[in-house]
Amino acid sequence: MQTKRYFSHSLIGVAFAFAACVCTAQSPAERLQQVVQPYVDAQMFMGSVLVAQKGKVLFSKGYGWADVEWNIPNSPTARFQIASMTKQFTAAAILLLEERGKLKTDDPVKKYLPEAPAVWDKITIYNLLTMTSGLADHSAEYDPTPPDKLTYKDVPLAFQPGEKWDYKNTNYLVLGYLLEKVSGQSYAEFLRENIFKPLGMNDSGLDSNVAIVPHRASGYWPGTDGIENAERPNISGALSAGGLYSTTEDLLRWEEGLFGGKLLTPASLRKMTSPFKHTTLNNDYACGLYINHENGRLLINYDGNNIGFTSEMAYYPEERLAVVVLTNLNSYTTARINTALAGTLHGEAVTFAPPPKEIAVPTEILARYVGTYEFSDGRVAFTLEGSHLIAHFGATFPLFAESETKFFSRGWDLQFDFSKNDKGEFAFVTEYEGGRNSGKAQKK
Repeated sequence: MQTKRYFSHSLIGVAFAFAACVCTAQSPAERLQQVVQPYVDAQMFMGSVLVAQKGKVLFSKGYGWADVEWNIPNSPTARFQIASMTKQFTAAAILLLEERGKLKTDDPVKKYLPEAPAVWDKITIYNLLTMTSGLADHSAEYDPTPPDKLTYKDVPLAFQPGEKWDYKNTNYLVLGYLLEKVSGQSYAEFLRENIFKPLGMNDSGLDSNVAIVPHRASGYWPGTDGIENAERPNISGALSAGGLYSTTEDLLRWEEGLFGGKLLTPASLRKMTSPFKHTTLNNDYACGLYINHENGRLLINYDGNNIGFTSEMAYYPEERLAVVVLTNLNSYTTARINTALAGTLHGEAVTFAPPPKEIAVPTEILARYVGTYEFSDGRVAFTLEGSHLIAHFGATFPLFAESETKFFSRGWDLQFDFSKNDKGEFAFVTEYEGGRNSGKAQKK
């Protein structure tokens, strides 16, 4: 059981199980509302959703609260952390610098950051953009304390540049710092002057724990007795890898501007949307974007996940269809909602599994499952707190019962099913990720 996989970028292929009604008598907005509402009712989604085609907004609505304690509702102008969706803005900024002759993406990184370790000698800017550098986690970290700097760890590369693909935030932290050194501006200033202002994105910027950000949504986490305040981490070090906030409306301006030729030249846009090619790689990652084909349609998308926030954005360039889902309640549902919204507009037989319903299970039954269970690639511990099981592995989160033996998480697309051994004792747990069996563990 690889705990890391739940907290890194993933593109979720959703197998749905119940058909949504696509009736000609209903307006598009009514059909799209039917997709979102079940997750709102199950307390598994709150945030803002926008769907637009050819620049025309078909559906735009806020759900739940931007601030629960003050009863301030979410709206299309609420500002959410967009986490790793930041990376596409960083990639576009680097390509703007290339257009202006300030750098070349084929240049070695050390041409601009000569203080980097010797093992970086063969890493190019393009390797950073495409996550093919071989850099390890935390081999470089951004320190925003004035004067800002990049601190390095002289550790071996995981592989030679260009040989493999590996998603690491480090790549985009380095790109942000490199951008500052080449442009002579801070990352926030460069994006504001060269991307946000030209595209009319007046509700986007670099997030900060100390600055006053009007209309900023607070982050929440699904707790045992309802939603809870999420820990507010210091995101200043996330910078160009995951530090931006935005709104659904601004992200539509971004999609229309980027793919409408308002920002990059056609050559730069092709580079940004062309997956890295290598004889040993079957890769869908380009420059800060994933490029796929879904049911014969070209799909360009990305997601993001910070503590308290989850985001998903999809763009179908051949139809100029944009779907943006932002939430300030950690949940895996953003991808499911996004996929179902797009499918509804494509006229597909959109079907999806309704959110599971929680039932009450006596604590004496829950106590049978407490303990540590050993998977082939890790372990998970279950404890009992009040009337809920709590799972511990890489993070700690509550589980909710849908039967006496089956439990689900509201924050991650995980389910656990406990079973007995030949002595009639509960000694095993099977884990499901996205409805797929991902391993069985024995109680230690």
